[in-house]
Amino acid sequence: MIDFANELRKGYIGDAWHGMNISSIISSVKYDQAFKHPIPNAHSIAELVLHLTSWTEEVDSRLMGNLSKDPVKGDWPMPKEETAQEWDFIVSDFHIANEKLLNLAMTMPSDQWTEFVVPVDPGLSHFELLNGLVQHHAYHAGQISLLLKF
Repeated sequence: MIDFANELRKGYIGDAWHGMNISSIISSVKYDQAFKHPIPNAHSIAELVLHLTSWTEEVDSRLMGNLSKDPVKGDWPMPKEETAQEWDFIVSDFHIANEKLLNLAMTMPSDQWTEFVVPVDPGLSHFELLNGLVQHHAYHAGQISLLLKF
């Protein structure tokens, strides 16, 4: 199912159907924008990227056959500090997690895409899990784009 892995690639670093890919959007963020909360009670861009990374790592874990669980880093990890170095680390970690998942998806045997996630989520296949992550990336890419307008 390399074709589907290509959908992940397009949303992550390629020509996404919905507009700019998530990597291009994140790359346009300056560190002083990353930690701001222009909308009261809304997440910052840094928090959104940490959330995306956390769930990308969890999807990778599930596709490798590990039990479904909450992400190791938590659903909404918080930045350790609000510095340029921390922002660089957050962005780098996001890219590492996505490259790892993309490599896994590109090499996954076709018959494995229809197998169910362990333990069996209610009928959730590996294909549906990865498709959900692609949609998750697109959703939060839109949020980050809107936050950049403030």
